[in-house]
Amino acid sequence: MKKGKWSLQTTITIFVCAVVALSLLMTDLLISQTVAESIEDSQAEKAGNAARMVAHSPLVIEALSGRRDEREIQKFASNIQSVTNVEFVVVMDMEGIRKSHPDPNKVGKKFVGGDEKAALAGKEHVSISKGTLGHSLRSFTPVFDEDGQQVGAVAVGISLEKVNEAVERSRRDIYVGTIFGIITGIAGAVILAKYIKKILFGLEPIAIAKLLEERSAMLHSVREGIIAVDQDSKITLINKAALVLLKKAGLDENPMGKKIDAYMVPSRLSRVLQTGQAEFDEEQHIKGVTLLVNRVPVLVENNIVGAVATFRDKTEISQLAEQLTGVQLYAEALRAQSHEFMNKLHVILGMVHMRHYDLLADYISEIADHSKNEIGFIARKIKDPVLAGFLVGKLSYAREVGAKLILSSEYQLPEPENASITHELITIIGNLIDNALEAVEKSPSKQIEVEFDFGDEILTVEVKDTGIGIAEEIQNHILEKGFSTKGDDRGFGLYLVNESLKKLGGELDISSKKGRGTTFAVYIPYKSKGDAK
Repeated sequence: MKKGKWSLQTTITIFVCAVVALSLLMTDLLISQTVAESIEDSQAEKAGNAARMVAHSPLVIEALSGRRDEREIQKFASNIQSVTNVEFVVVMDMEGIRKSHPDPNKVGKKFVGGDEKAALAGKEHVSISKGTLGHSLRSFTPVFDEDGQQVGAVAVGISLEKVNEAVERSRRDIYVGTIFGIITGIAGAVILAKYIKKILFGLEPIAIAKLLEERSAMLHSVREGIIAVDQDSKITLINKAALVLLKKAGLDENPMGKKIDAYMVPSRLSRVLQTGQAEFDEEQHIKGVTLLVNRVPVLVENNIVGAVATFRDKTEISQLAEQLTGVQLYAEALRAQSHEFMNKLHVILGMVHMRHYDLLADYISEIADHSKNEIGFIARKIKDPVLAGFLVGKLSYAREVGAKLILSSEYQLPEPENASITHELITIIGNLIDNALEAVEKSPSKQIEVEFDFGDEILTVEVKDTGIGIAEEIQNHILEKGFSTKGDDRGFGLYLVNESLKKLGGELDISSKKGRGTTFAVYIPYKSKGDAK
């Protein structure tokens, strides 16, 4: 990156001064002309209003019509001239003979200037001409009697010298304002340049650009949440990963510019600003979400100017680890088996105490046959011991909740070539069975069928239930993370099924009708560990 010739302070000063000076000079050129024209128009309007006022006066009309003494016009015109502060008010008859004039000696003489002809012809107009009082801006208005006959005209004049003086005064004010504006702009530019230099910690644009590029690269290269605050604890930076994590914790507002302690409680960034001591790998709990946080102060010339926190979602990591390894499902299966076994022991103990030995024998035989059939089927068809043990647990759990789980398979399912597939299968099958158990919970017929089919290195698993079915309008959303019609903190089962299928390159088909149950069919690439026996 090429270094600039001038410093930031010099560049800002010169640029601001140039902009202010150019703006004010252009403004002066435009406004001066506009103001001059505006003053001239204003003076012409003033003269015109005075002329019309005199021309419509009954006294003037009657005097010019011969119904009143013409000498009254002189006094009236003098009063109007004094009130309106104009140069002259001249009333003339149709011959151009003056009936009034600032100089009484000129009354009775012909109007001078030659620009009165249009007014005597019945037209209003404004002109600039020279008369006995010098150059003036004149406004002419014809005078009509009650019958509409023209009986004379009125001329009201304003000295051009006064008009020019008003224009020059306005221009002087503009020039003074322009000069003052340029001086103020220069002073402001110098102060602004120094202030900007100060708040940028003395950094030049080249250094700022380099820091910005480094920070941008850092933010886009990490998947951790990052929040930075300034020395006043206000949030100045937050990346997308942080917004996603904080939204999960219920903090979905725009945090920029807010105090960190007001936005995220609790937060120890304020303590880091005070102590200057970094904190690493500390847990922070926000509305049920556990974050693993690192906090470090930001130092410039050994002064603390802010702090940065980076964090990961420990809750999500722990949940994913459990779900991916199948620990949660294994534990649930073992719990169900243990619970079922204890119930059966209590029944046997009760029969022994009651000395119902004949019934006890039948009960134990029934349990043995039932267990033999279930375990025998699983042992013959499912060669993966982990998946087999999981299915045994699910059978026990289904009986515990009052549902009937039926397993079937025409072909034997060998152990997978890659053991990690088992964990994904447990996630897929376990969540589908759990969903089916919930679906039949309020159904008269609580039956679930799980059918396995293996051939041509494709494993097909169908899970059918007799539940209430899935409405068509929500079938396109059930695989979305967090989508559920059963309340908050739900909607992760089918999402995990879909994610596991993506990892294995499998597919999912859903067939459901309201009130007629649901069938989930998954198709997964499956290579066996060896030839099936």
